[in-house]
Amino acid sequence: MSIRNIRVLEEDEILRKTAKPVKEMTARTFTLIQDMKETMYAANGVGLAAPQVGVLKRIFVVDCDQEDGRQNPIVFINPEILEQSEETVTDNEGCLSVPNRHALVTRPEKVKVTALNEQMEPFTLEAEGLLARCICHENDHLNGVMYVDKAEGPVEQNTKENGWA
Repeated sequence: MSIRNIRVLEEDEILRKTAKPVKEMTARTFTLIQDMKETMYAANGVGLAAPQVGVLKRIFVVDCDQEDGRQNPIVFINPEILEQSEETVTDNEGCLSVPNRHALVTRPEKVKVTALNEQMEPFTLEAEGLLARCICHENDHLNGVMYVDKAEGPVEQNTKENGWA
C-alpha cells in the first residue's frame, strides 16, 4: 500500500470528469482501494473518491466514525443513490481536493445507496447525518461535481477563528 497524491481542484481537470464503472475486481483496482484508504487516513479525511487520486473509476471510501480511534472504512464501488429524504441539513463541508477551505452546503438528511463492496458483492445502506453527507459528497466526485459548486455563500479560508484550522 502507498499514499497517493491528492489532486487539487485549481490544478487538475480530472476532478471535473465523470468516472467510469468498475467491471471486475483486478489486482490493480484492489491496490487502488487499499491506497485510497491509506491516503484518506494520512490526510485526516473522512472520505476519498478515486478521481481525487487521479483515477476515473466509480469508487469511493468513507469513514465518518473515527472518534474512538478505530478505522472502519466503507468501500463503495459503482454506487447509486436510490433515495434521499426531503429533509435537508445545511452544514459546513471541506474537501481534501480544495485544501484549507470550507463552505455551507445543503444535503439530504438521509440517503439510501446501493453499491458493491471490495468483494464485488452488492449491498444497500441507509445512512443519515454525517454518513449521508459523506456519501453524497463523495458520490458527487464521481460525476465531476465539487462541493464548491453547491456552496451557499462564500467558500472561506480555514482559520482558528472559525474553528477550521
